[in-house]
Amino acid sequence: MSALQKDKCIPCHGGVSAASKDEIKEMAKEIPEWTIYDTDNIDMIERVFKFKNWKQAQAFVNKIGEMAEAEQHHPALLLEWGKVKVTWWTHAISGLHKNDFICAAKTDEIFNADA
Repeated sequence: MSALQKDKCIPCHGGVSAASKDEIKEMAKEIPEWTIYDTDNIDMIERVFKFKNWKQAQAFVNKIGEMAEAEQHHPALLLEWGKVKVTWWTHAISGLHKNDFICAAKTDEIFNADA
């Protein structure tokens, strides 16, 4: 279990700075299968998870939803037949925060537990 998986999200309602490029680079080491990208000048992290069918993909989305509610931090989810695209970023600061990396690591943990 990574340090990020053990961590808990902290409430972020704005007024804090987005993670710096150096902080992002460091935290990204713990979630190597995620892609960091920029859309409309907002840094985001994303990963596509593959499944054998719709039912497994939907069950995964439901587990992510439960974790997101517990952490009070919510991703963008795209559910398709046999795959789920998960995108994390912090809306309140229009960028990445440690919370996004915590939740990405926890998303990996959910996926790996089912594998």
